[in-house]
Amino acid sequence: MTQTLLAHDEPPAFSMERPFGKSTFLLTCDHASRALPRALGNLGVSDEELTRHIAWDIGVAEVARRISETLDACLILQNYSRLVIDANRPLGTPQSILSLSERTRVPGNEALSALDVARRELEVFVPYHESIRHKLDERRAEGLPVALCSLHSFTPAYLDAERPWHVGLLYNRDARLSRALIALLRAEPALVVGDNQPYDVSEDTDYTVIIHGERRGVPCMEIEIRQDLIADEAGQREWGDRLSSLLPRAYANALEQRSELFATEVEL
Repeated sequence: MTQTLLAHDEPPAFSMERPFGKSTFLLTCDHASRALPRALGNLGVSDEELTRHIAWDIGVAEVARRISETLDACLILQNYSRLVIDANRPLGTPQSILSLSERTRVPGNEALSALDVARRELEVFVPYHESIRHKLDERRAEGLPVALCSLHSFTPAYLDAERPWHVGLLYNRDARLSRALIALLRAEPALVVGDNQPYDVSEDTDYTVIIHGERRGVPCMEIEIRQDLIADEAGQREWGDRLSSLLPRAYANALEQRSELFATEVEL
């Protein structure tokens, strides 16, 4: 392996759009890309497999970009595949660098040395999360309100189990924004809306909203959209427009609620 993981002519670990956006929302996209550093080849995975959800969250980057444009919201996107290192998993956990994703073996992730792991952590994971931390620090220093929205997509079926939800709102101990958005989405009768479905969030298995949201006292939520709904431009536009309309309303509704976080009253 080369001395560094990323060559000088490869993209950096993250991209930031509208860094000075005026929206209260800071948008993140942990699994925006399926790109692999050249040094890793294809990780022993076929091109067909690398187009699947095991490598990235299909469709969500374009949804996030549409929301960012509509709301004038800062958006931070991870530029490398979750198969390199998962930006939404705590470092050192079995889910951080997978050697088996669903039913797909990832030979290039097997028997990694400590140095191999460290390069992925330091060159891909850390810069992405430092960019989020820095942007939140900026907002705090300027006395500006901020809410964190982490955007993801999920498969219609996982290990043969069908998933009926069109969208899910995920949270751990801070449910303020999620519950406000759930109520708005459920006002659309055609939508099946998951409350901590198809996943829930925990400090053992999740990173972005836990570290940058809850631990900082920043209102936060994770949005999961079913991938077949945003696999094409029309679906991405539909969901981008829907969420652009509902996110400010959810924030305003959450402002009116009094919630306890870490057994302490926290104002939005």
